Amino acid sequence: MSTRSQLRFVQRVEQPDETDDSTDRVAQVYRHSDGYPASVLRDLVQLKELLDATRAERGPGYTAATFMFLDKLSTVDLYLDGDPERTIDAAQPADLLEPSNMEHLDQPLFLLGHGVENPADGIHGDEEYLYVVELPTENPFDEPTEWTVKVSGHSAFPRWEGPTDEAFEQASWQFHGSLEDALAELVRDEAVVK
Repeated sequence: MSTRSQLRFVQRVEQPDETDDSTDRVAQVYRHSDGYPASVLRDLVQLKELLDATRAERGPGYTAATFMFLDKLSTVDLYLDGDPERTIDAAQPADLLEPSNMEHLDQPLFLLGHGVENPADGIHGDEEYLYVVELPTENPFDEPTEWTVKVSGHSAFPRWEGPTDEAFEQASWQFHGSLEDALAELVRDEAVVK
């Protein structure tokens, strides 16, 4: 069974003029499966560790793209080696670009399962969780800083037609704090429930 979710990567951008205005840069991702907090939060921790180690954090768009890339990469092994019907070799990842190597696969998950969402289009209505990942406003070349996350309650937001800003504003959040605290608290809570 799929657990669908929407993740928003957000960065507050202060305006250089003398006003106190600021805007948010937003990249939004749809994730079709494994959208429950333990899975998403573990993936976000792994993403943050990788971006910190490589100094590759560059704002919401890059962070969302890397999140999707790592998530897709984690499912590619389901289609590599082992099966004599498959001609994809793990040592030759370019084999994935050859359509004839995909003929025996019915909608491979690594090609599906994610979408770059336009926040103006609304929420499908079958998502079970919303996430907001608040990225720091510092220069990416400075020392790594903490990410803050918000995790909605299970289906604690409205189906929404049109811009999703209000849906995210009206969601009921079960957690808002540091990524590490979210992982510790929500994964512990899931373990107790099971």
